[in-house]
Amino acid sequence: MFKQIMVPYDLSAREKCAKALKVAGDLARRHEAQMTLVSVGGGTNTLISHSADELERLLGAYAAQVSASEKVEVASRFYDVTDPRAEVDRILIEAIGDTGADLVVMASHHPGWVEYLINSHAGRVASRAQVSVFVVRD
Repeated sequence: MFKQIMVPYDLSAREKCAKALKVAGDLARRHEAQMTLVSVGGGTNTLISHSADELERLLGAYAAQVSASEKVEVASRFYDVTDPRAEVDRILIEAIGDTGADLVVMASHHPGWVEYLINSHAGRVASRAQVSVFVVRD
């Protein structure tokens, strides 16, 4: 059913993405699909590194760890942008096409009162994506 699963991944929030990665890994094994971890970073507001090369290397290394633990093929794709907070939703929608994803498995927090006014990143991606989006609550 699914061939390519895209998982948006925040390098500075591993624990928040853990459940979504488990769900994506399970779906990938069941459907014999590949996974791609996608991260958007750059600018000066990153908590991990200011080097795009280092962020890309870290994401690739983590994809290899996920591949070994979930026993599925996992690739990585890093997008270096000037202002990740402002551009993340647009870049994630673009990444769906770049990766050939037919499913997005995305972590999100439980909605609060702010989400009545402004959608979360997962909400914005789900409302704009042309593929299925599985939102996993932490």
